[in-house]
Amino acid sequence: MNKIGIIGAMEIEVETLKSHMQITNTLEKASMTFLEGILNDIPVVIVRSGVGKVNAGICVQILSDVFHVTHVINTGVAGSLNAEINIGDIVVSTDALYHDVDATGFGYPVGEVPQLGTLSFAADAAMISQAKASCELVNPEIKVFEGRIVSGDQFISSPQVKDSILKNFPDSYCTEMEGAAIAHASWLNHIPFVIIRAISDKADDSAHMDYPAFEKAAAEHSARLVEHMISRL
Repeated sequence: MNKIGIIGAMEIEVETLKSHMQITNTLEKASMTFLEGILNDIPVVIVRSGVGKVNAGICVQILSDVFHVTHVINTGVAGSLNAEINIGDIVVSTDALYHDVDATGFGYPVGEVPQLGTLSFAADAAMISQAKASCELVNPEIKVFEGRIVSGDQFISSPQVKDSILKNFPDSYCTEMEGAAIAHASWLNHIPFVIIRAISDKADDSAHMDYPAFEKAAAEHSARLVEHMISRL
């Protein structure tokens, strides 16, 4: 039977899902609270990982080692890197990579972790399809895109930094702080995954104003999508 691990970096990104689940077990580990139970008749483990790549990677490893999850979904918000993708839209990951890894001095392309053998981490095709279909059903007024998500330990609020990311990864759709680490850890553990991001800002000098205003609505759109899609996996 499937058991779905659902990760949000911040409480606002998982609070709606938590309020809808039937909790059967609670575990405190690595300063994270893992809630195990049932959501839409599906076994799930929901957790707030905390912000950043290290927290995200540790979180996936616990979901794998302790809870033996069969799938990982990361839900949350992101800044748009594509002019066609506006605040409120949703991006479903085709793949994820790090925009802040630089081992070019050893001959690797920007973004590739040395000796890993891959630049990016591909999301599961079936999970991508179900996420997109669920979004179109439960958020019909919102545009949903499939594309590359890039991650780094930075909140992008500078046009110059945004342009630098796009110079290295011109096909990127959005940027945030956990997705690639969740993808990386899922890939290492052979767990199918998908990253779902609602756009809260444009990752430029307006981001510090847009983010607080749109964060809650964006997180609710993602939560609605996740709650629907888990029953379709």
